[in-house]
Amino acid sequence: MKSPFAVGLFALIAARVAFSADIVNQPSLTLEGAKRVAAAAVEFARTHNAPGASIAVVDAGGHTIYVERLDGTFAAGSDISVGKARTAVVFKRPTRGIEEGINKGRTAMVDVAAVTWFTPLQGGVPIVVAGQIVGAVGVSGASSAQQDEEVAMAGAAAIDAGNPTAEVNHVPAATVAQAYSAGPTGSTVATGPGFSVNASRRDGPGQAEVHLADTDILYVLEGTAIVITGGRVVEPREQSPGEIRGSAIEGGVEQKIAKGDVMTIPGGVPHWFKAVHAPFRYYVIKSSGARQS
Repeated sequence: MKSPFAVGLFALIAARVAFSADIVNQPSLTLEGAKRVAAAAVEFARTHNAPGASIAVVDAGGHTIYVERLDGTFAAGSDISVGKARTAVVFKRPTRGIEEGINKGRTAMVDVAAVTWFTPLQGGVPIVVAGQIVGAVGVSGASSAQQDEEVAMAGAAAIDAGNPTAEVNHVPAATVAQAYSAGPTGSTVATGPGFSVNASRRDGPGQAEVHLADTDILYVLEGTAIVITGGRVVEPREQSPGEIRGSAIEGGVEQKIAKGDVMTIPGGVPHWFKAVHAPFRYYVIKSSGARQS
């Protein structure tokens, strides 16, 4: 027969196990982290000639942690930046896509403001660490909506950059070769804080792309391709947060790349593999937080 103590201990352990299954630990930004975000955003704004900027940082629940307003920023900028940050974290996506959706006719989204935080203006960006949203940053008062977003992205990138891990990753040649054959376009062979290395291939033209948070560094191993950079994406759509796709590019600059060439495509710059002479294999190094104005 079990003692009352043993029975009670078992019941306590069982209760704790059951309780732990009912909750989840959600990482969230701290005040120190929020200040680091704001400092990076302010530095970007000042070095990129922004006439002003109000920077608001919220935690994972959308609660305001820190607000900083540069001299010369219009008075309402602070409130608008808070709204952008809250909208980005609640909807788990940059506010740019929400604003574009409304502008393209999805006006029913405007009614969302009656039930939750909603400031559908470009310039709000989630802050992501290890695949989890820990907060968001919103910016208002820079030279344009585009620059609002650039300042916000610079701030968000400061958190990922502030948490590096010292790890050496060696990928054998056989693994790399196999990666080129994986899936329709290859696969990732290495990742680290703020970067990834992809063994990529193209068998034909692709979609127009814009990576808001990543700079692409291409090194061609085999084949040739015609790449269009800049211009305007035709029929743009948000495939995922920070990733825009389209059917083609209007305008832009046409360039031919071939074996041995290197091409860098800063974050936010439209690009499109218009024509490909297969087999076309190349490395793509994606560096987050490296966007230029």
